[in-house]
This record gives sequence, structure tokens and C-alpha cells, in this order.
Amino acid sequence: MAFRPSRLAIFIDGNNMFYAQQKNGWFFDPRRVLNYFANRPEIELVNAYWYTGLKDPQDQRGFRDALVSLGYTVRTKMLKEFHDESNGNRYFQRANLDIEIVIDMFNTVEQYDEIVLFSGDGDFERAIELLRAKQTHITVVSTDGMIARELRNATDRYIDLNDIRSFIEKTERPEPFVSAPVIAPA
Repeated sequence: MAFRPSRLAIFIDGNNMFYAQQKNGWFFDPRRVLNYFANRPEIELVNAYWYTGLKDPQDQRGFRDALVSLGYTVRTKMLKEFHDESNGNRYFQRANLDIEIVIDMFNTVEQYDEIVLFSGDGDFERAIELLRAKQTHITVVSTDGMIARELRNATDRYIDLNDIRSFIEKTERPEPFVSAPVIAPA
């Protein structure tokens, strides 16, 4: 029987991870994330998705272009403004991309055996349960204090960002290029 690597898809909830990284006081490098999870002979990276909200169409243009050059599929949505009058008319912005993440997970489910989801959002609990029922191995990456208990309980494996910090943290010097992650054609 021929060896077949496990097919991996990575889904990064960029907005959720931005706040998790702010809480931790450090930021991860998207290239190092790919290297950490996909540069092993038993893994075939089939896709990596990055989801983020935008203030305007040009917002984060350089960063989004860099993600694409690394092999990420980037999904965006315009931020919506909200005012919370019950809390002193506090203003905040939000771009909820949960539906887009779940749609991509289920539209590509036949392409992968395992996923890594970077999010702490409990809204993913049911999607994770359904994917596990299809024999998909699920790893969720977030940080304590920002991971919903329901999501943590639904996953096969939970990784705290701080536990892999030395492998994925953005550094001042660019990391030596090990090898480009191979993203298999769809």
C-alpha cells in the first residue's frame, strides 16, 4: 500500500486572531504558520485561507498581497459600524466572516483529511462537530481567555498560541526560506 500524506487545510479567522495576538502581546508570521503546520513529509497542504475585515477596499492591501504570494486564499468583507447605546454609545467595527469560513470548510471537505482552525469563536462548534462526524481531524488554535469552551470541547486537539510561539512568532529578521509549502491543485 502506497503512503499517502494527510491532506491539510488551514483556516485563519484574521480578525479573531488579531485580538488574540494583541492580548498575548506578540504577533505570528503567516509564513511561519505554514512552515510549522505543513512542512512535514506526512502532510500535504491543500489550501490555506485567511479571512479579514476591511475598512475600505485598499485596507491592508500590502498584507493581503503578501498572504496571496505565500499561497493563502484571502477572503474579505467590509467592516460594519455599530454603536452600543447601552454602554455609553460605544462605537465598534465588525466584519463577521464566520459564514464564509464554514462555507469554505464544507465546500472543500473532500479535499482534506484534517484542518487547523485559528479562531476562538464558539460559533464554529456545530461546524466542527459535523466535520468530525465526517472523520475530519480538527485542531483549533487560539489562546486562553479567548477560546470558547464549546469550541475547545468540540475539537480533537487544542493548541494555545503561546505554546507554539517560538515556532510561529513574527521576528525582526525574516525567517530563512525553508521551502514553499506545496498547495495541491484543487
